[in-house]
Amino acid sequence: RRPPAVICYICGREYGTKSISIHEPQCLKKWHQENDMLPKHLRRSEPKKPEVSAIQAKGFYDLDSLNEAAWISAQNQLVPCDICGRTFLPDRLIVHQQSCKPK
Repeated sequence: RRPPAVICYICGREYGTKSISIHEPQCLKKWHQENDMLPKHLRRSEPKKPEVSAIQAKGFYDLDSLNEAAWISAQNQLVPCDICGRTFLPDRLIVHQQSCKPK
């Protein structure tokens, strides 16, 4: 059985329950650096951490609900290509559009 993993709400990658608190601030800092370098029309508002309430009196979180909300948050940051409709992170969209051809 795999150890429990938590999905980062910024990048959508899985991290261990202990390392996610270290990863998220670093990921957000990287997100800001990359977002600031994008053309103005591709810049996005800062992603907000999804709020999931504790489900038990002991204060545990429902890991599945937390991961689903984080995955949705990460997917909402993707931008569709005007030509083919596929979705990309804004910095990758620029690279994709250089080679995307209309059908």
